[in-house]
Amino acid sequence: MSTSCCGGTTEVRSRRACCAPAEGVVRDGTARTGIAASGRALVWRTDSRLTAADRWDHVLARLGYRRGDHRVEPGLYALGQPTSRSPVLVTANYSLSFDALRSSLDGRSAWILVLDTKGINVWCAAGKGTFGTEELVRRIEDSGLDEVVDHRRLILPQLGAPGVAAHEVRRRSGFRVEYGPVRARDLPRYLDTGQATPEMRRVTFTLGERLVLVPVEIKHYFLPMVGLAVALYVLASVWGALGAIAAILAGAALLPALLPWLPTKDFSSKGLLLGTVVALGIGLGAYVQGGDLAPWVHILRSAGLLCLLPPITAYLALNFTGSTPITSQTAVAREIKHYIRPLVALAGSGTLMTLIAGIARWIGG
Repeated sequence: MSTSCCGGTTEVRSRRACCAPAEGVVRDGTARTGIAASGRALVWRTDSRLTAADRWDHVLARLGYRRGDHRVEPGLYALGQPTSRSPVLVTANYSLSFDALRSSLDGRSAWILVLDTKGINVWCAAGKGTFGTEELVRRIEDSGLDEVVDHRRLILPQLGAPGVAAHEVRRRSGFRVEYGPVRARDLPRYLDTGQATPEMRRVTFTLGERLVLVPVEIKHYFLPMVGLAVALYVLASVWGALGAIAAILAGAALLPALLPWLPTKDFSSKGLLLGTVVALGIGLGAYVQGGDLAPWVHILRSAGLLCLLPPITAYLALNFTGSTPITSQTAVAREIKHYIRPLVALAGSGTLMTLIAGIARWIGG
């Protein structure tokens, strides 16, 4: 251990899995430095460079590959060469959140306090409670932060505010919570001026920001989509298979693209409306090209698809409840409670009609 500028000692470790290796790292994975002031603080070292491995991790995260594995070790990180006066920035241990923060601070020094959010991003973790008051207070204590910095100021992302009671944090830890901008790229200007402009405070959900969610949704529902397509192909021929694929892609990809323009308020009703449009096309096609079966079978099959497909799209629409700042856990629970029975009834009747039509089709064949 080396002596710090304030007379204490600290150990700084480097994690290659989540950050660039520090200079002076020895074979046991530790590095010694004099930038902190605590004998009990254990600090990880990082920098603002994103490696090829980091970017590949981002690709895998966007694709939903092993979603729980994209995380960094919780604790205190030294970015650059921070001193006891350097700012303390708080973030989640989701690797994309951590990397967005550190990469935005190129050429700067700061302390980064990473909370254990179970690999969930700041906004979602704040809603779930893992980016919250208890975890923040615990992490301040465990990291020995009060002995590392002279000031008592924490800068949290604005989207973490729903999970944190700032007055409780100050009462229990002595640290004052300050909310920075929504986007990490605005942090340098915020740190220079100490103020957030209205634009920095505004939450956006642009077309590009919505579409970035599509790959993980498609990946997540790919196997169910294939299974449902096979089942409906057996019961309702090619139109049933096309309907399954169209309903799921509508909920996973088309809905986020059209989200601002779908006229209803609730996500379930938005999905139901979009799913109905899709189902009308599929049902009409199934009816027009009904083959040689009895007319009542054509009608029953088309009606079954018309009832079955929209609830699928509506259910998938609930995955995008986090795309608006006015949605909360209680609002989502109310929406599910309001819509779940009609959706189940609609899907159940559609399944029954499709099953009867499928059996009649096979008997007739």
